[in-house]
Amino acid sequence: MVPLPPGQSTNVGDARYLVARAGVLAVLLLLAGCARPVGDLGRAEPSVLNDTILPAAGTLRARVAGEPVSSFNRTDAEIEMTDRMWRFETSGHVRDWSFDTVAELERTRLLPPPGPAFGVDHYYNWLHRTPYASAEVRYTTVRADIAADLGTLPDTFDAICRVRRIDQQRRLAAANLPALGARADFDVAARRAENEAAIDGFVRAVRYRFDAYSYALDHLLVETPYPDARAVDAGLTRLGRAVQRAERGQFCGGNSVPPHAGDPDPRPEIPSRFLHGNPVPSGSNPLGS
Repeated sequence: MVPLPPGQSTNVGDARYLVARAGVLAVLLLLAGCARPVGDLGRAEPSVLNDTILPAAGTLRARVAGEPVSSFNRTDAEIEMTDRMWRFETSGHVRDWSFDTVAELERTRLLPPPGPAFGVDHYYNWLHRTPYASAEVRYTTVRADIAADLGTLPDTFDAICRVRRIDQQRRLAAANLPALGARADFDVAARRAENEAAIDGFVRAVRYRFDAYSYALDHLLVETPYPDARAVDAGLTRLGRAVQRAERGQFCGGNSVPPHAGDPDPRPEIPSRFLHGNPVPSGSNPLGS
């Protein structure tokens, strides 16, 4: 369990904590389903409920659970980082109520990470049931969604890099200013733990998106083969390499997400015989017998 701030009682079984625990449960029941509102271009809109009430309740839940809670104000870089990561943690184009609700409860700490897992088939099922005019549009949709992720990942990586540097500056400052006392040391460590937990959630989110796109493309290849699958696969390979960098914690080093030297391909190239219009090689049996 994370230690309490210096000077705070360790008697967590007293009535105050019982009341706090009951209050958090009540908030969870009353506010479940309150996804964060969005405006133009999918940006989060200001909301008293989502920006003040839910975070306050989540902070209370985290304290009750013994999780790190810092009293520091957030820097501009920390606010930017969480705002940029939020895009990857929500359903976005799928606009799924339950998915976005869980994402918001995690963001505000009303649910401890990691929250409930969604099946990797979630995105494909949405594509499958959406009445598109043609099969081509489904491939175009996946390609555009991957391109949107690739377009916003570099700035998100940069934001994470800046926050990690700030955490390092805090540790150095606290080490050289011992007169600040134990409370400052606690807050420095707690804020770093909070930031790293948020970054871990982002890494899980981008891995999930890559896996969901891969699942969708594989199923579309069988369901409705189409030549544009190669373009989708090329974008997916780029995204996969960015995911590999995120999983290694390599967020610094330039405002781009290039292939990393030595990275294996995240998914093999689609064999051409699977593409629409290409004949099955002579002498082969498509049933494999």
